[in-house]
Amino acid sequence: MSVAIHVNKVVKKYDNGKITIIPGLSVDIKNGEFFTLLGPSGCGKTTLLRMIAGFNSIEGGEIHFDDQVINDIPAHQRNIGMVFQNYAIFPHLTVQQNIEYGLKLRKYSKAERQKKTDEMMKVVKIDQYKERLPEKLSGGQQQRVALARAIVIRPSVLLMDEPLSNLDAKLRVDMRTAIRDIQKNVGITTVYVTHDQEEALAISDRIAVMKDGVIQQVGNPRDIYSHPANTFVSSFIGHSNFFTGTIRIQANETRIVFNDGYEILVHNLVDDLIDGQSVIIAVRPEQFSVAERGLEATIRKSTFLGQYINYGVTFHDGMTMDADLSCEFVQDLGQASLFYEIDDKLYLTPNPNKINVFTEDGERSLIKGVRKYD
Repeated sequence: MSVAIHVNKVVKKYDNGKITIIPGLSVDIKNGEFFTLLGPSGCGKTTLLRMIAGFNSIEGGEIHFDDQVINDIPAHQRNIGMVFQNYAIFPHLTVQQNIEYGLKLRKYSKAERQKKTDEMMKVVKIDQYKERLPEKLSGGQQQRVALARAIVIRPSVLLMDEPLSNLDAKLRVDMRTAIRDIQKNVGITTVYVTHDQEEALAISDRIAVMKDGVIQQVGNPRDIYSHPANTFVSSFIGHSNFFTGTIRIQANETRIVFNDGYEILVHNLVDDLIDGQSVIIAVRPEQFSVAERGLEATIRKSTFLGQYINYGVTFHDGMTMDADLSCEFVQDLGQASLFYEIDDKLYLTPNPNKINVFTEDGERSLIKGVRKYD
């Protein structure tokens, strides 16, 4: 039976307590949901996964499966299924033998093993390969075997650590769809670790974005992409163009003023703003429109991507938060009537209903209803 996972102020330290990887993290994962831990290498996501699995010790706090504290329960008694980056399937066993391995350990009868293995091979669509050895399988097929072996024992929780990182680009897309479909079919609570933001957006019910062992934001993919809690999330999930500017409050209207004087009226900002306050403005590449006036940009590069063209652009000195950060503008080919060449100049207007605005230090969103995770 699937369970909810409650992580309460857990601490992970190494080197006799000298190095703290996770300083006191709390998060609740719902029963049956697909929950993704997303962040750059070294942020603590795999460490947290291994704490849930029982592979890493816990130096503080508690982890619950429903109401049961599992801190001191050995990994093999936690009833988890685990899928690793390198598949970890037995090379000398057939597909069928690999999948039924966990059932053998649990002393299921031969008839029960056969029934459950046959059902699971159909779920993951590898029943036609049941007599093959792993060396005769593609990477995607091997990953399906690993997934089937983890699920067939009916674990309470399925844990997946970068399971698609060894596959080529097209196969990753195919497999992430398969994993999502299989997880929903089985209905098992799943914790998935990845550093691939597109992967996380495509498959997750909710995402926890991590940095330095701390969760920055938790939410569904659309909310996190549309309303990031700070500039770290805004830059890690997709691409954002960061501009510096100020707040102008006049006649009960709040405007964002860019450093070249261009300004836009914004209606969804918090109420505790101060006139003249410095802010960071984040504009996604697709949130720009070409107009007769706006932010003057110069085309520096053009990348044709089939459905759209991605333009690298520069703005006047002092406009952006960091001159070394790349700025981008996306042109949808289904809507475009004019295309741009290198060194062309144009005016871009940000969509005031889509942009994000942050405090000067980038740590807090100034959009109503958006906050950093705590």
